[in-house]
Amino acid sequence: MGEKSIQKRKYILETARKVFVEKGFKKVTMKDIVEACDISRGGLYLYFESTSQIFQEVLKLETQQTDDLFSGSIKADATAADILLLFLREQKKELLRKQDTLTQAIYEFYFENQLPKRDNMLKKQFDSAVRIIEKLIETGVENGEFYCEDCVGCARNMMFVLEGLKISAQTMGVTSEMVDREILYMLKNLCVDE
Repeated sequence: MGEKSIQKRKYILETARKVFVEKGFKKVTMKDIVEACDISRGGLYLYFESTSQIFQEVLKLETQQTDDLFSGSIKADATAADILLLFLREQKKELLRKQDTLTQAIYEFYFENQLPKRDNMLKKQFDSAVRIIEKLIETGVENGEFYCEDCVGCARNMMFVLEGLKISAQTMGVTSEMVDREILYMLKNLCVDE
């Protein structure tokens, strides 16, 4: 794929992301994306076959950008506790973001498309986050920053709490205080007794 094609594909994905943010997943058609991108229908089909394919590529791009941003925020001398706190701060920002979020579209996509576990990007992201948090906790335990007897259980619990907060943010709404309370409760379980 040439540079011009790569840029066109990226433009389509970035524009489609805005359409998914605005309409969710279920209501978006290929026609909506064609109109938003101001390209021909054939031009869109050169790159993508369906809204599902476009959405999955939007999610991949979003994940890559988030990972790059998070990695770039980690200082060279950061401790496991520093990195975990940075991760939780980023999660809080995402939870409190009222606009420009794909959360509703993500849930619509996964409820509509019962993908096999191997193809479920949401599950892959969840499992990957659990492994990363588990390793941070293990490192923190080794360094005396944390106390934890079940690092994988603690990491999995953190991710389930965060996932529940994402749903709550979309359905009931959450406040900064509510998110802080849940994060503090999770972190309290890792405190080393002095």
